[in-house]
Amino acid sequence: MASTQPKNKGLREHYILGVYHSDSLKQITCIKASGMQMLLSVIGFVFLLILAVVLLIIYTPLREFIPGYPNAKTREIMINNALRADSLEGVIHLWEVHLVNLQRVLADKEPLTPEEMLPRGNTAQIPEVIAGGRSKEDSLLREEAETIEKQYELNVRGSNLQIEGLHFFPPVKGLIVADFSPAENHYAVDVVAPENSVISAVLDGTVNFASWTEEYGYVIQIQHENNLLSIYKHCSQLFKKVGDQVTAGSAVAVIGGTGTISTGQHLHFELWHKGIPLNPVDYINF
Repeated sequence: MASTQPKNKGLREHYILGVYHSDSLKQITCIKASGMQMLLSVIGFVFLLILAVVLLIIYTPLREFIPGYPNAKTREIMINNALRADSLEGVIHLWEVHLVNLQRVLADKEPLTPEEMLPRGNTAQIPEVIAGGRSKEDSLLREEAETIEKQYELNVRGSNLQIEGLHFFPPVKGLIVADFSPAENHYAVDVVAPENSVISAVLDGTVNFASWTEEYGYVIQIQHENNLLSIYKHCSQLFKKVGDQVTAGSAVAVIGGTGTISTGQHLHFELWHKGIPLNPVDYINF
């Protein structure tokens, strides 16, 4: 107890801190405080100083000078990248759902509902076109696909169809080595002719396809009046391009043997009417 009292006494004693003029020694001001008050004042000053430094670092650009702290531009880039990644993830997921349903529609199946494809509670952001089953666009797509399917449905009775008043120019003069055979999925005649024989258009028309294909090599396709379509495959060279107008007997290509399924130099010639394959020998003298 004897050693504790002097310490407590020193904290309780009052001190005077005065400010005097250097020449006249006249007292300008003075502060009277106990040792405890002075200690608390020092502690409070240090606390306020630390708080001011922390606030200065948090709310001013000075924080960017702290080693390892990202600057404003870096933080903006990080935030934008995070937002983009989140948006892309959502878009990719929606497209996956849309693709699955589109595949099912084209396969003539009912689209899956969101509950069947996603975890419960994750369907809020799915657009109605995806989540609502068959949308108006899906129905129109289905109707269009069915119309095209009916239009181009193969009908073996097409060989009996008569087209009156038309004179077909032979595409090439040669020997038929493969006949028209719907039973074997061969809706054309294969004609062998001398090398570099010129292929001619069978009727007046417009070229609607002229390009290279892997299986049939160079192919040219001509749309004629009366819903007639003529196709020339395995050509070695094409003279016309899409959109060109041709007349009956005009040169459109050169015979060849191009394409992976070609067995040699010949012309694979197809004739279609309203989506129905015709036997070319019924109308053309090769």
